[in-house]
Amino acid sequence: MDKMIDVGQIVNTHGLRGEVKIAPRTDYLEFFEDISGVYTADGTYYKITGVKYHKGSVILKLRGINTVDEADAMRQKEVFVKKSLFDALPEGTYLIADIIGLEVRDETTVYGKVTDVFQTGSNDVYTVEKEGESPIYLPALKSVILETNITEGYILVKIPEGLLD
Repeated sequence: MDKMIDVGQIVNTHGLRGEVKIAPRTDYLEFFEDISGVYTADGTYYKITGVKYHKGSVILKLRGINTVDEADAMRQKEVFVKKSLFDALPEGTYLIADIIGLEVRDETTVYGKVTDVFQTGSNDVYTVEKEGESPIYLPALKSVILETNITEGYILVKIPEGLLD
């Protein structure tokens, strides 16, 4: 069974024809145009028959969802795609699911593990947590993230001056 990746959550209905509004978990919204469908947590597959955009959200028309009531019943459901769709990511591009759990360190210090990634518009920010310490919010910039090694499970960083003060 192929691993599934969470790519968004249905947050509302849109229009009168059963469209659903997705809060995407990707900064590449056009991704939804490149896939044929999505799954819900119960394994149900929905073919995408239409994609449009509205204020940073994605509006999807899913086959079989044709009324406002049917779309409303989908509210709060997360949508997934098979991880194998991402097997050929460009170098330096990672899935959030692959980043979460990586150890964050420099040459001398382990700062904790990535527990969350949020998107600010200009760059991602990694939430790094270590038991008993306050979280660190690390900007995912080339000047900060020196190396990401998914295979060995770590991110090598250069902490910006003043970030830990």
